[in-house]
Amino acid sequence: MQATNNEDTAALRKSRGAFFTPDEITRFIASWAIRSANDRVFEPSAGDAAFLVAAVDRLCALAPDRPLRPVVEGVEIHGSSARMGRQRVTAAGGDPRIRHTDFFLVDPEPIYDTVIGNPPYIRYQEFTGESRVRSREAALRAGVALTGLASSWAAFTIHSALFLKEGGRLGLVLPAELLSVNYAAPVRRFLFDHFRDVQVVLFDEQVFPGAEADVVLLLADGYRRGPTSYATFRQAKNAEGLSSLGGGLAWMPTDPSGKWTGSLVQPNAVEPLNTLLQEGIFTSLQSWGETTLGIVTGNNGFFTLSPQRVKELGLRRNELLRLSPPGSAHLRGLVLSRRMLSRLGGEGRSTYLFYPGAALSAEAKAYVEDGHRTGVDNAYKCRVRKTWYKVPIVPPADLLLTCMNADTPRLTTNEARAHHLNSVHGVYLHEGHGEIGRELLPLASLNSITLLNAEMVGRAYGGGILKIEPKEADLWAMPSPVLVRSSANALRAVKGKVARLLQAGKLLRAVEMVDRVLLIDSKKASGQQIEYVRQARSELAQRRMGRAASGR
Repeated sequence: MQATNNEDTAALRKSRGAFFTPDEITRFIASWAIRSANDRVFEPSAGDAAFLVAAVDRLCALAPDRPLRPVVEGVEIHGSSARMGRQRVTAAGGDPRIRHTDFFLVDPEPIYDTVIGNPPYIRYQEFTGESRVRSREAALRAGVALTGLASSWAAFTIHSALFLKEGGRLGLVLPAELLSVNYAAPVRRFLFDHFRDVQVVLFDEQVFPGAEADVVLLLADGYRRGPTSYATFRQAKNAEGLSSLGGGLAWMPTDPSGKWTGSLVQPNAVEPLNTLLQEGIFTSLQSWGETTLGIVTGNNGFFTLSPQRVKELGLRRNELLRLSPPGSAHLRGLVLSRRMLSRLGGEGRSTYLFYPGAALSAEAKAYVEDGHRTGVDNAYKCRVRKTWYKVPIVPPADLLLTCMNADTPRLTTNEARAHHLNSVHGVYLHEGHGEIGRELLPLASLNSITLLNAEMVGRAYGGGILKIEPKEADLWAMPSPVLVRSSANALRAVKGKVARLLQAGKLLRAVEMVDRVLLIDSKKASGQQIEYVRQARSELAQRRMGRAASGR
């Protein structure tokens, strides 16, 4: 990311991950982080200097009779923002020392009492080139190896800490991904290892309506005086609610690098989950099978076809593969059958994948030529293939797993043996688990323990959607094969009723029925324990959807 002096725009700010911070947040973090009139303050991504202005206000309040303007320091990659920041700090009564450069080009000096700010949030897809290389090198200076999937804020957090003197404080606005994504594991470990006290402030509502990501406030105190064994989680309704923030709850993870979403769940709900896992009554989805991504066509509009479109083109059956249509709305029941696939095709859904053999029929050749004429072959995924119209496929999966969900991830038996696109995941059951897994795992997975754990292992996206990636699905808590086999007859007895409830959109009623036969009647968990679990899952889901509603 090169520094520039061009006029700033909303598009340019978004491209470099700049989302300017509400005053309530800058004041809160400055008040928490700055405790002496002599504190030396640094802001690694100054933007228009909202944090540095708040720092000046705080320093002046701590020493109202100081003879000189308080000095505040920072870095900003965008030239226009750096100039504006200097002007704003000066107008606030401070002495600005804002350098116009890339933060990752600044060698860290451990001389600051506090580092505060809102690091840029650039997803890994856009965070490329020299800036990414420099960021990962900066993190490595602290002994932290970030993966290629890490967004920009992760390296910013690590590099920022290196500017602190011993005992210093780090106050940052970070994406809520800190709590849940796999690539943030080294950041979570670093914070526990290097700080004496770690606090995280959560919000019920979105505080950056213009950004898709939810945020948290990281308040880390006592640099190089760690490690700590716990973090304190504090809850605010919104930015205005920071003025009445409570003390919070301490949470001790078994592994600091693991996901911190468990901090949001009450102990009386986590206890049944942990007990069932420890006793082997529940296990991970990975113990049942492997979860993989689906087919990436490069252009679904060209490669996926409805039966009517197939008929119009005159394509032959041996040039097509049976396909679960794009999206996952049709996968909310227990089974994807051939009959259901035929019905979807009759409704105009794309239930075929164009997959011609080596020798093209005249009709297939004409379709390929039409794709070339309209530029389909120029799409990146098509362009990098040896033969652009030959889509790499994966075998039909035993189960299909919905990965983007408003309610909860669903497993569906792929009775139709359809191929699947990357709008869903495929689960390939291990030998010995195939028959029972295909028959009953989608049903058995509709229990409160599994629904709660989905909220813990998945991650919330814009619009309140719960997303689960294959590696996260590997950890997702499922009834064990032993439990499913021992409950098989009871599960079969309610399968039809559950299927009808799902068809009517009554998910929670279906879950209550499965809870009864799988957990309560078998005395694997008490009714009171399951009620705690249901309440915790409901609170997490409402929190996820409530933040989405507040951002509209």
